[in-house]
Amino acid sequence: MGAYRSTGEFKRDQNYITSRITADGRDGYPVEPGRYRLVVSRACPWASRAIIVRELLGLQDVLSMGVCGPTHDQRSWTFDLDPGGRDPVLGIERIQDAYFARFPGYERGITVPCIVDVTTGQVVTNDYAQITLDLSTEWTAFHAPGAPQLYPAALRAEIDEVNDLVFRDVNNGVYRAGFAGSQEAYAAAYERLFARLDWLSERLSTRRYLVGDQITEADIRLFTTLVRFDAVYHGHFKCNRNKLTELPVLWNYARDLFQTPHFGDTVNFDHIKRHYYEVHRDINPSGIVPLGPDLSGWDLPARPVGPRI
Repeated sequence: MGAYRSTGEFKRDQNYITSRITADGRDGYPVEPGRYRLVVSRACPWASRAIIVRELLGLQDVLSMGVCGPTHDQRSWTFDLDPGGRDPVLGIERIQDAYFARFPGYERGITVPCIVDVTTGQVVTNDYAQITLDLSTEWTAFHAPGAPQLYPAALRAEIDEVNDLVFRDVNNGVYRAGFAGSQEAYAAAYERLFARLDWLSERLSTRRYLVGDQITEADIRLFTTLVRFDAVYHGHFKCNRNKLTELPVLWNYARDLFQTPHFGDTVNFDHIKRHYYEVHRDINPSGIVPLGPDLSGWDLPARPVGPRI
């Protein structure tokens, strides 16, 4: 997942396979219905982005999806949810098999989400940030009628700016706190995280969405962290100045998205909790999965417009 600097600061490994599936096929992978399989885990926030985008754009019949179980070992995510522990389309037990099919002895992170070329059984890309942008911009010929524009050209500069801040301080910030190797590194990550959450609360106090007046890529990227906050990051990663439910603006914003089709119905809290608490034995040696928190609040009505407190 990452390494540590001498200061004890967690540094995420961001060396991904950057081949792209495009309308013109310039990397050798043209957009084709039925050719590719998106592989995800509902436990993973980075993969959850791709799940939401695929459904919002109506690509379910064009791009199939394989779902790994919530836990994995040092080698790979596995298809233990499928009969016989084998993906029914790719015919493999571990996603590492698709990586090795293209790069024998692949030594970097074997991650989800990734997209596999079904015709060859080889991984195409695991560049999670680019995957969702390409689904929005390169697969347009197959978008469902009326599908939202999640990365509209007129808003891209602002979306990119917000995404960069949210990734640094929130999406990755919770990991920088949770996997910090020193008190100082943890404190710095903690302060940056909550300063950014306060900034986001202020930004969202008078608007429904992060950029413009519609759901965009920016909302999806923030949502997948917020939906995991109280269940995992508050306790497991020591991000405990406040729970999400104690931040009125962000709590209302997150509920509003959760209750939007293709957001909350893609979330599996059991998978989320099992992944973090069972896999991260350096943080949770017992592997005990907490029974809480109470999730009923996600169904409380959200105020969809105007100031949120």
